[in-house]
Amino acid sequence: MIAGSIEELDENSQFVRLKNSFPKHDVYAKLEGLNTAGSVKLKTAIALVDSLEKLHGLQPGGWVVESSSGSLGIALSGVCARRGYKLTIVTDVNANSRSISHMRALGAEVEVVQSLDAAGGFLGTRLARVRELVEMPGGPLWTNQYENVANPEVHSKKTYRAIVEELGDPDYLFVGAGTTGTLMGVSRAVMKRGSCTKVCAIDSTGSVTFGGAPSRRYIPGLGASVKPPIFDEKFPLKRYYIDEIDTVRQCRRIAQVEGFLPGGSTGTVLAAFDALRDKIPEGSRVVIIAPDLGERYLDGVYNDDWVMENFGESAFNYAIRPVAHEVKETSVSRYSTRSYHSVAILYQ
Repeated sequence: MIAGSIEELDENSQFVRLKNSFPKHDVYAKLEGLNTAGSVKLKTAIALVDSLEKLHGLQPGGWVVESSSGSLGIALSGVCARRGYKLTIVTDVNANSRSISHMRALGAEVEVVQSLDAAGGFLGTRLARVRELVEMPGGPLWTNQYENVANPEVHSKKTYRAIVEELGDPDYLFVGAGTTGTLMGVSRAVMKRGSCTKVCAIDSTGSVTFGGAPSRRYIPGLGASVKPPIFDEKFPLKRYYIDEIDTVRQCRRIAQVEGFLPGGSTGTVLAAFDALRDKIPEGSRVVIIAPDLGERYLDGVYNDDWVMENFGESAFNYAIRPVAHEVKETSVSRYSTRSYHSVAILYQ
């Protein structure tokens, strides 16, 4: 294949079967990181910039701003560099240094906020700074991945279509929840096709998207301290939270048996399947959307000192099976009408 630009590499449709890790199930990871941006966010970035051009008249020399913990910022940096736009990315101290360096190398201006928001995360602080910039005279146009319908639409049109073309409708589809653009997009596609695919939505413990109580998180990618407006609770999704220590263990476990480095978001989704696999009939076809790879996590998830400092000695015990905290629509709390039930299974 000869691509005319990086943008033609947004849907690579590369799948890897995880036979060593999950021999009793037909499990495929859709490796979204095999493009120049290193993540599923290349599709999102192209769609968001296209929407600004179409709806707001963005032209070369224009100024674009977005809030990102890393992956979308990198993707937007590449797209804006190619199309001739100035770009400002507002990120936070959880973003790893490799991602920040990557964005700056592509010409983006990167602002790093330091202050926690009211929910104990950084998203609220980042969004406040974006709004300050947008409201300035001559300020930038905001791609707004959290509300822009172009985000889920591109995954309805491209991401799920690629799965069906390669593997048909899977029995189970595991998808992470960050902005929930990928999640909402593929869920709409499943519903539109009338498929019997069961969609499992996965988030990090401490995120408020599914109604959980906010808490400090250390791994950039999934999760939010402000509920994304594009998340539609009406969809019939199974929803689970995964603790970050299980993300760390899963990333490292997969690396040792499958020979590639999952990114933090990918490790979270893989941990959810690992926790739930005994409840899924053997032989089921399972697709895991793997949004990122692990090179940009080498100073975090794959760094022993960082892991010890943030999660302690038990994070190195890869024999501990992950726990999936299922979201139940039963009780009323300060944050939601949900309670949580842990699905824990020990390795045999």
